[in-house]
Amino acid sequence: MFKKEIKIENKYVGENHPCFIVAELSANHNQDLSLAKETLYAIKESGADAVKFQTYTPDTITLNCKNEYFLIKGSKLWDGQTFYELYKKAYMPWEWHYELKELAKKLNLIWFSSPFDFSAIDFLEKLNCPAYKIASFEITDIPLIEYAAEKKKPVIISTGIATLKDIEEALEACKRKENHDIILLKCVSDYPTNYEDINLLTLKNMKETFDCIVGLSDHSKGIEVPVAAVTLGAKLIEKHFILSKDIDSPDKEFSLTPDEFKEMVKAVRNVEKALGKVTYELTERQKQARKFARSLFVVKDMKKGETFTLENVKSIRPNYGLPPKYLPLILGKKAKKDIKKGTPLSFDLIDF
Repeated sequence: MFKKEIKIENKYVGENHPCFIVAELSANHNQDLSLAKETLYAIKESGADAVKFQTYTPDTITLNCKNEYFLIKGSKLWDGQTFYELYKKAYMPWEWHYELKELAKKLNLIWFSSPFDFSAIDFLEKLNCPAYKIASFEITDIPLIEYAAEKKKPVIISTGIATLKDIEEALEACKRKENHDIILLKCVSDYPTNYEDINLLTLKNMKETFDCIVGLSDHSKGIEVPVAAVTLGAKLIEKHFILSKDIDSPDKEFSLTPDEFKEMVKAVRNVEKALGKVTYELTERQKQARKFARSLFVVKDMKKGETFTLENVKSIRPNYGLPPKYLPLILGKKAKKDIKKGTPLSFDLIDF
């Protein structure tokens, strides 16, 4: 039902294509446009395919209220403040989208965004946003998913807080709008995420269960998890990107610096090369390396008519004599002629 190959601007995502690597800007612009622009240059330099923004304001995502319902509790990083206070510090001013979109285009860097309400989608449509990312906490907002899906752009859905039923309902919403350009991301909405909570093996099951392109939105501190995800079929990797850990951003603890992100991209690309294809054919270098395999050699000088024994014939390296499997056949037979120590054994030396 869902497509196995999806085009986002000028790049394909899916089977038989390189993993699509996304740098999430999130709050790491620190509400400084010059910093945001500098970050885009670094994202391009790091080897990312795309940069992702988040399109919301404090008022479109929550309520300016200080009662107990709006006080953050149970978070590793953000406890003690209200949702409104957090998002007021974290959001990216909407007017920046115009300049950052043009800069991304100049850098040949794909951009797209996570909208958090209908007004954000309407705004992004005016900018011809090429894809929409549904954030983990919005996966239960079925009207929002439908509104994004009906724009007929690729929809990338994170599953950080989702039950199996939540995922099924989100995908059904896309189907109702006849949008089959869907990418489902394994994700854990815990910041930063403990390794033992990630359960990467779920990726393979997601692909089989939902029959769609799968990827990873990762909030762990390192690069190991995204690299491992590629071996399990992830075709999109999303990681938060920060220019420096000195930036006072609420997301810095689970963001990668330019050098770290570059190292992740390099590792992903190397793993993709290593995955290759299913084959038992030998490369030319492997064929050459077979010279180092074992074979049968005469290891003591022998006279014509002398019997082959375990004392004068052995399986050793290199591979210029008969294969070792012939040793039982040869033992007890006679030498056809004198043979010097170090001679590879061949059938023409044996009197059968």
